[in-house]
Amino acid sequence: MSEKNTALAHSLILGGARSGKSSYAEQLTERQGGECFYIATARVWDDEMADRIDEHKERRGERWTTFEEPLDLVQCLQRIQRPDASILVDCLTLWVTNLMMEGRDPDVEGAQLVASLTELSCPVVLVSNEVGLGIVPMDKMSRDFRDYAGRLHQRLAAVVPSVTFMVSGLPMQVKPSATGLTKF
Repeated sequence: MSEKNTALAHSLILGGARSGKSSYAEQLTERQGGECFYIATARVWDDEMADRIDEHKERRGERWTTFEEPLDLVQCLQRIQRPDASILVDCLTLWVTNLMMEGRDPDVEGAQLVASLTELSCPVVLVSNEVGLGIVPMDKMSRDFRDYAGRLHQRLAAVVPSVTFMVSGLPMQVKPSATGLTKF
């Protein structure tokens, strides 16, 4: 990896729904320079989700190249990476949902994602919903989802140098970055 694009440029952005995660992550990705790639993990299940996706695309504009990949995230990262780019993955909790719906093991695939970050030649900004702050879900599938997401977040936070928690559009730096890339 080049000096500019070491693992120190990887960031994890967490927060609740509509907390400003995506907008902040887009700004962070653009500040890292080079071509901006966006990996969208969402699937269009209904009109409301289609509207959300359209809102994200409109906000990003022409500067971004979008790749839609609901399942094979690691392979997509490996395929599109290059030293003169920055990649935004939005969103890991949708990815975990997709894996669960397909009967795939989110713990195994999450471990592969964490391991792959050291092999990439460009910075990656990862967006995910913090789902562990509410009540314990009543059904097993929802508890499993919360647990898969929580374990993934812990694994990622242990290896990336920058973790930001978004609250009401405000970034709270949980784990500072040695590169200063996440400071606004």
